[in-house]
Formats: sequence, C-alpha cells, structure tokens
Amino acid sequence: MDFYPPKISELFSAPKNAGKAAQTNAVGTGASFVCGSFVRVYLEIDRETKEIRAARYKTNGCGFAIAAAESLTEKLGGRKLTALHGLNHAELLGEIERELGEFAPSRRHCAELCFDALQAALADFRAFQIEEFAGEKALICTCFGVSEETVQQKITENPAATVEAIGAICNAGAGCGSCQGLIQELIDIAEREN
Repeated sequence: MDFYPPKISELFSAPKNAGKAAQTNAVGTGASFVCGSFVRVYLEIDRETKEIRAARYKTNGCGFAIAAAESLTEKLGGRKLTALHGLNHAELLGEIERELGEFAPSRRHCAELCFDALQAALADFRAFQIEEFAGEKALICTCFGVSEETVQQKITENPAATVEAIGAICNAGAGCGSCQGLIQELIDIAEREN
C-alpha cells in the first residue's frame, strides 16, 4: 500500500527533473516554515527568445513537494516567459492539481513553496537582465530588458495601445507583470499630452 495518492507516488518514485539544469542562468529557492522543507528551482532561459529551455529542481521535501516540483518543472520546459501570465499562483496550482489531484489544505504549502522558488528564479533572471542593461533610459521591463524609451516609442506609434497591446508589440509587461502599472502610466501621460 502506498503512503501517497497514486499520481503523487508515481512522481515521487521516479523523478525526472531532479538536479541542476546544465546551463542554469536563474536560480530561486522557496522554503516552508510549516515543515522545514525547501525547493530550489534551476532554469535555463534563452536570453534572446526568453524561452525556458530547461527547468529542474532540488528539494528535501516530502512526496507532495517532489510531485509538485516535478509537475511544475515539466510544465515550464519550452514555455516563454510571456506564457506564464504574470505568475498567477492560483492558475499554476490549478495546472498542477489537474495533473496530480487536489492538494489537501494541509499539503497546499508543498506546491506554494515551488511557486515561491519559481518566482525567486525569475527575479534572479531579471536581476541578471538589469546588470547587463547599459542604456541611459530607465529600464521598464526587466523580464525582457525593455527600456522606457522603447515603450514610449511604441506608444507613440500606436496611440490607442493598451498595456496588453504594448506587451504584444515589444514584450514589455508580458513576463512577470510587475511593470504593467508603469506602462499604463506612460500610456496615460501620452494620452494627456495629445
């Protein structure tokens, strides 16, 4: 008799994505004070296309944490940062629970620490992008390295543009979503000046 539900047990018994990605350029860790476990996510992100080439993890967690990390890293491979929709935890949890079954409230933290690790890894990648940015204008979108000057130019070229339209044109705001408020401010300023 298995200690874990069948799908959790299957992923716990034969993990495929455990370990570090060969060309890791983003690392993040999530930890739980509930049980003392951690998950560390390693990403290999193409710097030009912003596609996640590989996603792997390490954890000292239980079968639920391992299964959640397996499921999450499996879903990340081949996805572009824009496809993560601003890292909506509820949406990611929904994807994992569709595959593994609903997590009991007492086990939900196992998935949450995976999301925290992913968010930290993407923040690590953004920090790397900022370090490489050598422009004289402010950097608006750190996920894609888009400057304020570029966003303003796209707004000028597309006066009826929305935040989503600007994201479709130059990727600004299409990653983690934290810069969408700044982009909206630039749109609002441009509308007032016209």
